Amino acid sequence: MNLRLLVPLVLCSAPLFAQSTPAAIYAESFRQGPTRVIEDQFEVKLTPQDPIFRKRIKDSHGVECYALSITPLGPEHGSDITSWQVKLADLRQRSSEDVLLTTEAPSFDPGNNPSNDPGIDPRDILGYLNPSNSARVLWPTKRIIKVESFYLVLLLKARRFNPPDSPYLESMTVSVELTNTDPRTAGDTQKSDTQK
Repeated sequence: MNLRLLVPLVLCSAPLFAQSTPAAIYAESFRQGPTRVIEDQFEVKLTPQDPIFRKRIKDSHGVECYALSITPLGPEHGSDITSWQVKLADLRQRSSEDVLLTTEAPSFDPGNNPSNDPGIDPRDILGYLNPSNSARVLWPTKRIIKVESFYLVLLLKARRFNPPDSPYLESMTVSVELTNTDPRTAGDTQKSDTQK
């Protein structure tokens, strides 16, 4: 193929690749305050054999202040996993078992997986890691949640269904970042007028 024909073809296809990655979604927790954390970045591989992840988060003074957990969700009374839920519990106030929500009293039942409900604001379900193609928040979307004076960034890196055409997960890899710097300065996000 002639090189002069190849260059315009490559340049025209570049915007198509850029459009395949959804814009990040940003939300602010109902929990406001001055707490900053020890920054960290790691990946978690979840499987039905190893379905739960837990980690204590320390503030900038080295004191444990939050507990991060990732737990499986699936059909009631079943062992199959269709998604995972991330929660961030405040260790200083035992009544706050999930500060990743935008309100203390969400308008949905947090015991059910609301990630397919079209009536729910996507910012309220950023902790629900539903890798199906019909989820309200598409699986490769970067999720940025500000809690107090730090940010939790979640990104689904890989998913594998078993069998491949089923909703049941064999594995899922999640990238987790804790940072005190606003990650939106490096990219685009979807913002709404209702944010604080």
